[in-house]
Amino acid sequence: MPDSPTESYGPDREYHVFISLFLCRNTSGKFLSVGPATPGWSINNTVVKENYYTEILSCIITFNTLNFLTATISVVGMAGNATVLRLLGFHMHRYAFSVYVFNLAGADFLYLCTQTVYSLECVLQFDNSYFYFLLTILMFAYLAALCMIPAISTERCLSVTWPIWYHCQRPRHTSATVCALFWAFSLLLRLLLGQGCGFLFGKYDYYFCRYCSFITTAFLIVLFVVPFVSSLAMLTKIICGSHRIPVTRFYVTIAVTVLVFTFFGLPVGIVSLLLPRIVVFRGVFYIYKIVTFLYSVNCCANPIIYFLIGSIRHHRLQRQSLKLLLQRAMQDTPEEEGGVKGPSQKSNELEIV
Repeated sequence: MPDSPTESYGPDREYHVFISLFLCRNTSGKFLSVGPATPGWSINNTVVKENYYTEILSCIITFNTLNFLTATISVVGMAGNATVLRLLGFHMHRYAFSVYVFNLAGADFLYLCTQTVYSLECVLQFDNSYFYFLLTILMFAYLAALCMIPAISTERCLSVTWPIWYHCQRPRHTSATVCALFWAFSLLLRLLLGQGCGFLFGKYDYYFCRYCSFITTAFLIVLFVVPFVSSLAMLTKIICGSHRIPVTRFYVTIAVTVLVFTFFGLPVGIVSLLLPRIVVFRGVFYIYKIVTFLYSVNCCANPIIYFLIGSIRHHRLQRQSLKLLLQRAMQDTPEEEGGVKGPSQKSNELEIV
């Protein structure tokens, strides 16, 4: 009995169909096309009927439109995240939460850069051999960004739930250490998955790929749950606590970021987990392209959230420098009337992590 089944819908067939979704090709390895003689999705090299030709043409138009929109929104998001990286890296003091935001912007920027190249390549149909490499970077950046959001929520939850321990006993450089570990773990997990599933240099191993996929699924489920649990704990502490805890700008920033990620970021992770199992269903390719576009919107929205929350003052929008807007968005102390900062704001901004 062979190690891997080879029936028509067995692991090998499933693998090639699964890969074809990412490589903008059909299962024979050719680009999708509607040439005058032989379309990319021909059946036994026979002449395609008019209705079939129309369907393929509509498919390719939709395909190119989604890729063009994704590339466009990715370029806009790259500019926004590059601005956040520049401000946090060179123009602002680093403290606990800014380290997480900096790494989140870095992961989003890496994802958007790679997604732009990938989308343009699919539209222009260059015959390149680095698709597996692009796919590996995309999933690596997604995992890294997915790690940062629970880290921010958990850090804020700890500061609200146990404020004395957080400000007095919290180890120094915790934020930087946690971010480094998340980057390393995301890279390791992605390399193992890519090696076992044939995305990199290794040969496709069905059982090892399944094993790595199971680990990735469990890891993603944990990352999906943590932001909601920590946000719920913070909300309970704020509403039902014995001492009234004021809602700060940074709490609003976290809440909006988690909310946007729920609707625009989670779908691509869920679809990616289910894709090997639903790949044989009609229309799954469009679903994947749509959720990919939604995640690009999520990456583009994060800088907009920071600057928008920072610009709202006394229920009115005010035009200020981007540096000041970003500082206000991450302000973790209540703002007093007249724009005066809380008593501990200066010490929080100068905290070294």
